[in-house]
Amino acid sequence: MIVVTGGAGFIGSNLVAALERRGCEDLVVCDRLGCDDKWRNIAKRALADVIPPDGLFAFLDRHADRVRTIFHMGAISATTERDADLIVRTNIRTTLDLWDWCCRHQVPLIYASSAATYGDGTAGFDDAGDPGALARLHPLNAYGWSKHMVDRRIAALVARGEPTPPQWAGLKFFNVYGPNEYHKGDMRSVVHKLFEALSAGEPARLFRSYRPDYTDGGQVRDFVHVDDAVGVMLWLMETPQISGLFNVGTGKARAWLDLANAVFAAMDRPAEIAFIDMPEGLRAKYQYFTQASVDRLLQAGYDRPFTSLEQGVDRYVRDFLATADPYC
Repeated sequence: MIVVTGGAGFIGSNLVAALERRGCEDLVVCDRLGCDDKWRNIAKRALADVIPPDGLFAFLDRHADRVRTIFHMGAISATTERDADLIVRTNIRTTLDLWDWCCRHQVPLIYASSAATYGDGTAGFDDAGDPGALARLHPLNAYGWSKHMVDRRIAALVARGEPTPPQWAGLKFFNVYGPNEYHKGDMRSVVHKLFEALSAGEPARLFRSYRPDYTDGGQVRDFVHVDDAVGVMLWLMETPQISGLFNVGTGKARAWLDLANAVFAAMDRPAEIAFIDMPEGLRAKYQYFTQASVDRLLQAGYDRPFTSLEQGVDRYVRDFLATADPYC
């Protein structure tokens, strides 16, 4: 049995689909589905069960002898969430409780961290997992802080020689895009937002730059296709001797203009871009550069190539967004 928390979410549902393609049986999704179409993210899957988050630990206790791996993707992922108590209960408490459960029952745990832990990027994007390196990072929002606190707590436990799961990995996802993100509202990738805008006959709107060293639309991100994010998780499951904190990105920063032009090309349309003012409240916190250092992942043995931005956007648009059924 493999349990995927957040399994009806964006990355989680893509992981569940990939596990099913691998022939894994008894896949269990833990998630809240709500009243929108989020359920469609898992509608094609042959699942053993779907359980609510408040029933997770009771379920795990009942099936402790059958659980092979836990992928913990569930979280409040909105960087704009202001309810810090809710974030603590959902993002911090649940993850640390899962860590304790996996330690007791010796079950591998692979959990989602985030590139938001790097804050404004002035401390770099090195995924060093020792307590000293992590202490130098300063997230800019409660979501990033919650992920960072978990990383620091686990690093401290490991450094002290406390018990750990037989395998554990924290994954700092960068700007992931791809199918099944449609329920995420404003937290969807810009690929999906641009596809909607262009389909409605509107231009692509990108933020102006407020720094002289970056042109309008020249701000850069490490855009990673969800298939690559899932590929790292599957590789970890198949490589149980590897544990640690790892960045999940391509290692190549690309401009927002590059992304917009890739969407235009995938839709066979000429580029039409309008630059708009960045909201005042965002300017002081805006990241102009993110790029994953993937050296540790490669040194650990991961050798699969990452999808280029142009290839990934083209596949996302043509195989999903432009079809009658955009779900994987």
